[in-house]
Amino acid sequence: MANYVEPFAGSLAVLLARPTEPGTETVNDIDCYLANFWRAVALDPAAVAAHADWPVNEADLHARHLSLVRNGAFRERMKTEPEFYDPRVAGWWVWGLCSWIGSGWCDPRERGDGRPSQQLPHLGNAGMGVHRKLPHLGNAGMGVFDQLSSRLRRVRVACGDWTRVLGESVTVKHGTTGVLLDPPYSEGADDLYSAHDKSLSAQVREWALDNGTNPALRIALCGYEGEHDLPGWQVVEWKAKGGYGSQAADGNENSARERIWFSPACAKAKAQRDLFTTEAA
Repeated sequence: MANYVEPFAGSLAVLLARPTEPGTETVNDIDCYLANFWRAVALDPAAVAAHADWPVNEADLHARHLSLVRNGAFRERMKTEPEFYDPRVAGWWVWGLCSWIGSGWCDPRERGDGRPSQQLPHLGNAGMGVHRKLPHLGNAGMGVFDQLSSRLRRVRVACGDWTRVLGESVTVKHGTTGVLLDPPYSEGADDLYSAHDKSLSAQVREWALDNGTNPALRIALCGYEGEHDLPGWQVVEWKAKGGYGSQAADGNENSARERIWFSPACAKAKAQRDLFTTEAA
């Protein structure tokens, strides 16, 4: 497919799993830390790896959380300078993401004073934190960051409102466009997303309805069973895997409720790798 757009980028798992050669790709996330991580990995993977290579330590976790949430200058530069990135912030952010338990990591609204919640940090993953996935960040693990850097070299990373990357200049102007919409779900949004808005799911659904008949768009909308009513769209059931949140009892229950709605122009889905394959392909 010539073009791919992901307004709610998350971990970029779908983009990284695309089976076709990258064309024009645009991702967006209102979370400055996420956008910074992918910018930094694309441009300076060695520095990100160096800052992420740190043992799980509760004192450091809380100290880095405070440092990150109080760094207003960083967030301002991320939103105003399209080429700005901070590899130390990126390394600390992904290290903490793998070490923290529950919600609240790098969310200044978790408590009014900017301090972390009273939840204990995640000392699980065999006590390894980020090292559970990347056991040798300083040496062999560098290959992971190098691969990410190469893959993301041409990906355009936006950091702002989701609608900014859905105009014609970003989508159909570049040809047939796959759009993955994975907004905070209306149920549980307060618990799962730092930039939560329970009305956002409905707003995204309205955009999908308004644009679903466009033959140049292949739209996939994610949500829970019964969350969206999209006549003429194909609904595919799938089960989420992995992630600390899905390990809890309610997380396992909700993982079986995951659904993806595909617009009429999409091919009939046979497997996850075929999300944006056209009928003619």
